[in-house]
Amino acid sequence: MAMPGGSTSAAGSAASGPHNSADAAFATDMIPHHAQAIEMADMALAKATTTTVRTFAATIKAAQAPEIATMSGWLAGWNSPVPNTSMNPGMAGMTMPGMMSAADMQTLSKTTGPAFDKLWVQMMIQHHTGAIAMAKTELSQGQNVQAKSLAQSIITSQSSEITQFRKLLPTLGS
Repeated sequence: MAMPGGSTSAAGSAASGPHNSADAAFATDMIPHHAQAIEMADMALAKATTTTVRTFAATIKAAQAPEIATMSGWLAGWNSPVPNTSMNPGMAGMTMPGMMSAADMQTLSKTTGPAFDKLWVQMMIQHHTGAIAMAKTELSQGQNVQAKSLAQSIITSQSSEITQFRKLLPTLGS
């Protein structure tokens, strides 16, 4: 179904209204940030030993994949480069807040059993904390109404998940 004034392409639709460099930076940085969270969610869907962790992983993936498409559409509409997240989903060397290093991602991929669940939750707390910081920067410096709305949505949803993760952490094995 086509959105008014938008397109239905797989890359998402262009954002309406004015934008500034902070809006473009937010989308440019959040796309690989979300891509790494999806990579981590895929690991949890394959390896987690608890239903709760698998449910969180599915929720994260379901929320962030469409947001990547939306932000990609904005960048294309703003004539800004769209990050290629398929080259290196681990995003080694990226310096955005909360991003896991290549070594962190390798450690997570090699961890199994209850220790995986605990490490995954700890890493997601760090990852979400970084996304919230990036979203707060967008709120204070961005101009585009849609980008600021997405930033607020990220703050709200990921703050809630961090609270739930912190309650879950003590119940997970080592």
